[in-house]
Amino acid sequence: MEVLERAYAKLNICLDTPFVHADGLQEWDMLMVSIDLADTVTIKTTDCHHDILVESTSGLLPVNERNLAYQAAELMQSLANVDEGVEIHIQKRIPIAAGLGGGSSDAAAVMRALNRLWNLNLSEAELAKLGLKIDADVPYCIYSRPSRVTGRGEIVEPLKKRMPPIYFVIAKPAVSVSTPKLLRTVKYDKLEHGDMQELMNAVAQSSYPQLVKRMFNVLEPVSARQFPEIIRIREKMLQFGADVAQMSGTGPTVFGMTQKASRAKHIYNGLKGFVGETYITGLAK
Repeated sequence: MEVLERAYAKLNICLDTPFVHADGLQEWDMLMVSIDLADTVTIKTTDCHHDILVESTSGLLPVNERNLAYQAAELMQSLANVDEGVEIHIQKRIPIAAGLGGGSSDAAAVMRALNRLWNLNLSEAELAKLGLKIDADVPYCIYSRPSRVTGRGEIVEPLKKRMPPIYFVIAKPAVSVSTPKLLRTVKYDKLEHGDMQELMNAVAQSSYPQLVKRMFNVLEPVSARQFPEIIRIREKMLQFGADVAQMSGTGPTVFGMTQKASRAKHIYNGLKGFVGETYITGLAK
């Protein structure tokens, strides 16, 4: 049996981390969306007893137990109590170590597929709770639709209203950020928090101007101290006409937003000369 899943990249329209729990895990409060930049993940069950094989079109991606898709298959195997093996092929389009949740989205795709293939009948909420064992972004990626995400990442509340139409220009500089390493450097008493409630009010009113005004990512200054390219790209995006520009996740990817296709193309053309990985995309359908 074989299933094909699209694994969408995510963006943090808003990212706050109010505190750290006693177990060392962060408390999160985020508004996340999925964009139409996606890996294609093919998942096939085999007769090979408990074997897990991961293949990828990217030579930069580990294909052993360090791969989150591998970990997802292992988790689902133990839950289903089956003897079948799993083969996973990842056609990689999402940049790696970019703050776009590519690995987490691949893992979520494997979980959704095996849930169907093995008739486990787990709900999205149940899969999300399991996904937290792999990574904090996996619960959101199970849903892959605009949501407020809180707790350690496991509380996912899909939005009741549609997001306004938006063009995103995505630019990933030629550096990689290790999220665990970066989070260990965060000084919580120094973070500058935005107003999450005002941002959610803007979303509830489908007000693009207010959304732009209220966006924030408290970790952007932390990452930018190590990688000043983040600030340079953000400033270039604004210079070329983005309504707002911000880092996604722990970076280093920066995204700019506009509601005009012509302006998105102008921003893209302005950036692609000095940022190799640059994309224009919209919200995932």
